Amino acid sequence: MARTPCNGGTCTCVFESDLGWMAIRWNEHQVSRLTFGHSSPRAAVQHLAGDEEPTSVSGPMKALIRRLQRFAAGKRDDDFLDVCLILAAMTPFQKAIIERCRKIPVGETLSYGQLADAAGYPGAARAVGCVMAKNRFPLIVPCHRVLASGGRIGGFSAPDGIRMKQRLLAPEQRLRRAR
Repeated sequence: MARTPCNGGTCTCVFESDLGWMAIRWNEHQVSRLTFGHSSPRAAVQHLAGDEEPTSVSGPMKALIRRLQRFAAGKRDDDFLDVCLILAAMTPFQKAIIERCRKIPVGETLSYGQLADAAGYPGAARAVGCVMAKNRFPLIVPCHRVLASGGRIGGFSAPDGIRMKQRLLAPEQRLRRAR
């Protein structure tokens, strides 16, 4: 795909990783969407609900792409907490869940109910599941670390579903055992 300069506004970049093709969309220095696990660049862009041409990347977004590629390669030394996300269209509940999910450390997991409690919404496990299913920032907001009750894997809306969730959790569980 051709690369055109990003002249303000919304920009999109598609790149390859060990987890398949990823696409990231941003505005200024804030991420508005991320997707991964796709079989082709076109599939990644289409998942972002757009057909715009990918743009050339420089500065902070180029660094973020390298960080995401390291994460995809199994390096779990980055929590992405410094990445600015566009959350303006979310409800206060959704924002609270997303922000609390971002703080789940590598190697740790929470159940949907535990995440609801930790975010200040006890009893909202099902609603948390809906927020996680619509997570616009997977990997940056590590929804793969949120499990069903009893430690069951639960669902995962990325391509390859539960297998992808298990693939993401495997290196993190090894790190946890090594501690």
